[in-house]
Order: sequence, then C-alpha cells, then structure tokens
Amino acid sequence: MTELADAEALSGEGRADGLPLDADSLIWRWFGDNRMYLIGPRPAVLQNMLAELGQGVADHSVFFADTAARIKRSMPPIFGTVYGSEDDNAGTRVRDFHTGIKGEMPGPDGGRYHALNPETYFWAHATFVEAVLYMADTFVRRLSDAEREQIYSESKTWYRRYGVSDRILPADYAAFTAYWDHMMDTVLVPHRTAIYGVGYVTKGFPKPKAVHPLAWKIIAPLFNPVAAFLTTGGMPPRARAMLNLPWTEKQERRYQRFAALWRTPTVNRIWDRLPMSARYTPIAKRAYADAGVTP
Repeated sequence: MTELADAEALSGEGRADGLPLDADSLIWRWFGDNRMYLIGPRPAVLQNMLAELGQGVADHSVFFADTAARIKRSMPPIFGTVYGSEDDNAGTRVRDFHTGIKGEMPGPDGGRYHALNPETYFWAHATFVEAVLYMADTFVRRLSDAEREQIYSESKTWYRRYGVSDRILPADYAAFTAYWDHMMDTVLVPHRTAIYGVGYVTKGFPKPKAVHPLAWKIIAPLFNPVAAFLTTGGMPPRARAMLNLPWTEKQERRYQRFAALWRTPTVNRIWDRLPMSARYTPIAKRAYADAGVTP
C-alpha cells in the first residue's frame, strides 16, 4: 500500500483517540523548544537507519551534497504541521513532497521502496515523537507516565494531519514503546546515509556552504568537539554501537552530568525567564503569540 490514493482512503481511521494538538499540548511545549538542539541529529540519524528511508534520501535528496540545505528545507513544513490548526496546517503538503520518492533497493534481495509506505512514513514520524520524549525527559525534567501517554496521544493527532494511513499507529504509549524497541533491536541497519550523517563525529563537520572558509577555520575547532559530544551522547546505545560511534564510560558519565545540570530547578527557572525568541523556534513562537499563550 504505497500509492497516495490508498493512503488517503485509510487516513480517517480512529481519529477519536488522539488528544488536541494546540497551545495546551506538551508537543507544542517541547517540539519547538530550542533545547531540542541538545539532542543533536538523533531523529534524522535514526530515520536513515531504516534501510528504505535511508535509500530514499540517498536517491532523491541533496543530503550528501548539502546536508544543511536539506534540513533547512525539510523542517519548516513539519513545524507547520505541528503548530498549525486542525484545519490549516502543512501536513498534506509534507505528504505530497514524498509522492515521487520511490525506487529500487540495492543488493540481491532488491525490492521496491516508497516514502508513503505506512511502515516507512510512520518510522520517520516516530523518531520525532521519540525525540520530544527523549529531550524533555533528559534535559527538562523526568516525565511522568501520564505525560508520556499524553505526548503519544497528541502525536496521533499530529500524524493524522499528514493524511496518510494510520493503520500502523500503535494503540497507546506502551504499544509505541514496544514498536520502538522492535525497530531498534531487529529492523534498523547502519545504512550509508546514516553513517554519513554522523561521520563528522570522527572526521569533523563539513564546512557549511554559507560560511566563509576563514570563519570556519576559526569556528570548527570549537564546534566539532561539542557537536561530536551531543551527537554521540544523544544516540541510543544500540544505534551508537551499530554506527561504530566512539564512546567511553567516562564520556557517558560526563553526558549524564551535563543532562542532570539542565534538569535542575535553577536552570529551568532561568530558561523559563528567557525571551520567547531565545526559547522557541520562530514558527513555534508565532503560534504561541497567535494563541495568546506564553508557555
């Protein structure tokens, strides 16, 4: 079931079980929170460890030629899906970007892939949902079971805004966790797209096209160690092992101390007193302003 018509025919199943995605939601509170930068490229790398998704990026994206450009192009519509209203969001536009992303898998087993295959499309979404859960629990505060359940229920509403099949949606947070563990343990692979995406951990980050070579020569020695620390520390241990990312017990202790510092009441109070422009991405900031809410 990879064609758009099939996806649209199934997109209305079970809508009643998703919580509202609005200014009172936890996904609004944390998906556009700039502390998401602290988890590094966790969702993007995990997405590309699904072989079909990684191959689609390799075949159809400018990811290898200009990684920053792909991120800059891809993320605003996803933010627009989250921070739009139920009747006015970018979800179907995001879906339509993917209608032509299909092709043949390499190797003797072959097979075809399509970005709108429900298993492929949902995995991409799941990595963003898990990123919200991971960031909030790691760098804001330990989440309660009720908060985890709420975030997952809100994420169902988010997913349905894309207008694709929701038949694969896990029923609740426990089912989502089981799905996540299954993907990590038995499905994901070290696809070359994912390996390329974390290559700078050992090789250094490539100079962004918009940055002058001299400026990058000054910035890189400071930027690269921080980027490597956040990237490697922010990956699940299983993915870290599959991608051969260097990480020691000492580094793990440093990462956990770093995360614990961010979770302290003092740091949270300071963060909450910063201007909205410092705390949130522009799209999230505008959405909260339109709703008349300051989180």
